[in-house]
Amino acid sequence: MISKRNSILLWIFAVIFTLGIAVYQRMTGPTHPKNGGIELNKQLYKYKLLTSFGGEGDAPLTLRVPAPINGLVKYRFFRSDEEWKGIEMQREGENLVAFLPHQPPAGKLEYMVSLELDGQHYFLAEEPVVIRFKGGVPLIILIPHVILMFLAMLYSTRTGLEAMGKGHRTFNYTRITVITLGIGGMILGPIVQWYAFGDLWTGWPFGSDWTDNKTLAAFVFWVIAFFVLKKNKNNRLWPVLAFATLLAIYLIPHSKGGSELDYKTGAVTTGMKE
Repeated sequence: MISKRNSILLWIFAVIFTLGIAVYQRMTGPTHPKNGGIELNKQLYKYKLLTSFGGEGDAPLTLRVPAPINGLVKYRFFRSDEEWKGIEMQREGENLVAFLPHQPPAGKLEYMVSLELDGQHYFLAEEPVVIRFKGGVPLIILIPHVILMFLAMLYSTRTGLEAMGKGHRTFNYTRITVITLGIGGMILGPIVQWYAFGDLWTGWPFGSDWTDNKTLAAFVFWVIAFFVLKKNKNNRLWPVLAFATLLAIYLIPHSKGGSELDYKTGAVTTGMKE
């Protein structure tokens, strides 16, 4: 039995733990901007290079560096052998600005940015940066999706702790986990993907999208845990297994193995690629 005081402590731990997982997801995913800094004339200039862009229009690249530093962007289709195209960055006050041309949903470009000072070029990254384009997702869909997925991980964590502590709320927390994960991941998730990439579901059995498959696996484990607990509310194995499964899934970077446009065929593929 878990006391009221210990329950509050477990909730505090669950919130902090879930926030940590959310930050990890954000920082490790392939859509996280590539941040860094470059030193010129003994001055450090920080930069942020986009790896994802949603909505219409071209993708903006902005660097805050003063004159007389100039900038050049080279880009080409991802996974292609085409020649690099160059864009001179334009100065707008203290900023250098360039725009990567808009691509269809799931289209990717690889690009390199260099700064020029006194005839010398300095690249911001050793390897080309890959940016994926996607359609705009309405906030009325995106915000509830994000909130419900956060709540699903929160209640999953709290349910696992409740089960391990032999608390009496395990079944109730399991029910909330199934509801939040079901609505946030299995209903709103595909709608988000429809707006972003034009497909509702690209996981098993139709594709190999990691995000869809991860969500499906977690949901299946939690549904099993729900029905097991409905028959036997003292069961501890399945809620702990379901929590461990969702945790392991959240530790896989978000959007990894997602939709990608094949420029040669025009088809959108999913899954890990070499």
